[in-house]
Formats: sequence, structure tokens, C-alpha cells
Amino acid sequence: MANLESRFARMSRRAAITGAALAAMALASCNGGKTAAEGDMAMGAAEGAKVTVYEYASVTCPHCALWQKNTWPAFKAKYVDTNKVRYVFRELPTPPVDAATAGFLVARCAGPDKYFDVVHQLMATQQEMITSTPREWLLRTAQAAGLSEDQFNKCVTDKDAVAAMEKRVQFARRQGVTGTPAFYVNDVQVVSPGGEGASLPDLSAAIDAALAK
Repeated sequence: MANLESRFARMSRRAAITGAALAAMALASCNGGKTAAEGDMAMGAAEGAKVTVYEYASVTCPHCALWQKNTWPAFKAKYVDTNKVRYVFRELPTPPVDAATAGFLVARCAGPDKYFDVVHQLMATQQEMITSTPREWLLRTAQAAGLSEDQFNKCVTDKDAVAAMEKRVQFARRQGVTGTPAFYVNDVQVVSPGGEGASLPDLSAAIDAALAK
């Protein structure tokens, strides 16, 4: 993993430098929704839907993985599969930033049809990042998605892809997002106690109210 870490060291340093400033920002002033971002990955209703749910998350974030495991299936069945809302996933790498960044690059290299499968698999297998190595964890996931080791190596060292990732991170920061997972129903942030982001009941209350307007 040493080579991979060195390639993303600059991004990690930038994240560390800006971390203190981000922590001081008030979440109440966030405008996490209703702003299109280049590179958004979406499911459900078409762009321009009455209600859009935005999730900012990281494949190395334990709380994101818990939300994915405990809440995503019911949320998807109730709102995404029925096209009641447009669900937008936005990448915000968390420590180890190099591994999270590489994970998102792999998901994009796998292609739009496999993007969410790769993201969800990485979240579901986060422990492997510790029990083996981050590189082995990422490579296994990439190969399961149909990428060869050579394709994987090229994918995670693609300078243009890394630059595009940095732009997405900067966009999230401009929106005032300071942690993951973060959820917005249109312009309204939804937060539930417990640290896993937004519960299904709290999301449902916000979504149903927005749909009723």
C-alpha cells in the first residue's frame, strides 16, 4: 500500500490542513441539496424530481457502512425503486483518505452500471482493509467488478481522475459538509441521534412533507 499512499499523500495533507477550519463551520448554514455537482451518481427518479435526497459518504467511514447495512435496503425499496425521489450519492473521502479515494476511483472505473455495487461492496467489507491491507482489499473488489490488476493500477493512478475527485471534495466543502454520512432532503439536512446519519423514520418525515408540498 506504500505506493498507493504516496500517490494520495498530497490529498491527505490537504484534508488534514482544512479539517480544523471545516469543523468550525456551522452545519445549520449548509446548503447540501438542490445544487447540481459534476460527477454526481444517482438512482431513482429523473433529474429535476420534486424531491432529491443527497448522501455525502465515504467507503472508509464506519457510520456510512452501518447506514448502508441497516437503513439503505428499506429506504431504497420505499423511495428509490418506486421513483418517488431522486437519490444522489456524493463522494467525500474520510481517513484513510488515500484508500477511500482509490475506492471511489475503482467504482468509477468499473462503470456507471457497477458503480453502486462497488461502493456498497467496499462498505460491506471495510474490515478487510484492516485484516489484510488496503491495496489487497481494493484489488479484490476491483477484480470482482471485472477489472484486471493492470486496469486497477492504472485506475488508481489516473491523474485526471484524481483531479476530478479533488473537485468533488472541494464542492462538498463549499456546501459546508463537515462529516459523513450527511443527508439532505432538497435543502434541508436530516440528522438523527446515534451517529449513523439519518434514520428511515426521520428521512420519511422530511421526504413525505416535501412530496406533499
